[in-house]
Amino acid sequence: MRRIVLVDAPSNLGLRPPAEGTVPGCYKLAGALREQRLLQRLGAAEGGVVVPPRYDRGDWHEGDGVFNAEAIAGYTRKLADRLEHHVRAGDFPLVLGGDCSIQLGAALALRRIGRYGVAVVDGSADFRHPGNSDRVGAAGGEELAIGTGRGQADLADLEGLRPYLRDEDVHVLGIRDYDDERAELTALRIANTTVGEIRELGVGKLAAAVVRSLEAAPTAGFWVHLDADVLDPSVMPAVDSPDPGGLLPDELSVLLRALVGSPQCIGFNLTIYDPDLDPDGSCAALLADLLQHAFGAGSGPDA
Repeated sequence: MRRIVLVDAPSNLGLRPPAEGTVPGCYKLAGALREQRLLQRLGAAEGGVVVPPRYDRGDWHEGDGVFNAEAIAGYTRKLADRLEHHVRAGDFPLVLGGDCSIQLGAALALRRIGRYGVAVVDGSADFRHPGNSDRVGAAGGEELAIGTGRGQADLADLEGLRPYLRDEDVHVLGIRDYDDERAELTALRIANTTVGEIRELGVGKLAAAVVRSLEAAPTAGFWVHLDADVLDPSVMPAVDSPDPGGLLPDELSVLLRALVGSPQCIGFNLTIYDPDLDPDGSCAALLADLLQHAFGAGSGPDA
């Protein structure tokens, strides 16, 4: 049985500040999930914390590229070192973010080892890059583009390993039916499935098909990237962009359990949940329940 290792990656470097003079609260995600006794509930081993640099955009202005780029690049290497160690040891890293830019650490770690895929379970594709937008800046909304080699070299080509992920090794799941990045993903043959399509096919059938596709790919395995905003804001308002039309807990539970249950799934990260927006802790409790069920314990959350 594989050993789950819980690793905290509390970086908020990839998000815009919620208000002038403040910083995004998602750096508290790991602490909030640990308060839900996640380590004990999963029977996980302690993987410690990869401490991020201070959030400081300095004198950055629109048009300057990705803010905090130097800090994100350094943190990506540091997190990759930790995750590479665990993957090579045969552990299953479960990484608690953080914003979505932490996924670059996983992508770089796996690229160092070989060729791996990723299942992106996210309300948006996070595929903004200089070729499709003049508002590049927040890496937390750009990590899939950066990971597939698009964007500035100081993030997209660390260690000369661009791209960390090949387009054909990516499957995006749970984007909103109105996502304006979808047409480009489809043109690039990056597999993607909207919430509406998941429901039309049936989440169980869709999940099984996605797992078969990921397992059949010419890769050594795949990583799961979960952004809490894939959930509908009626059940998960504690995110920076709570867009309507998301998955419900029972739907996400089935999808995650299928992905994590594959023997070729080799790691997982959770991002974007912001405890500052969850004063009663109900959203943290929901996420902890979802993870517990995904990893084989409990009957799953109520919708």
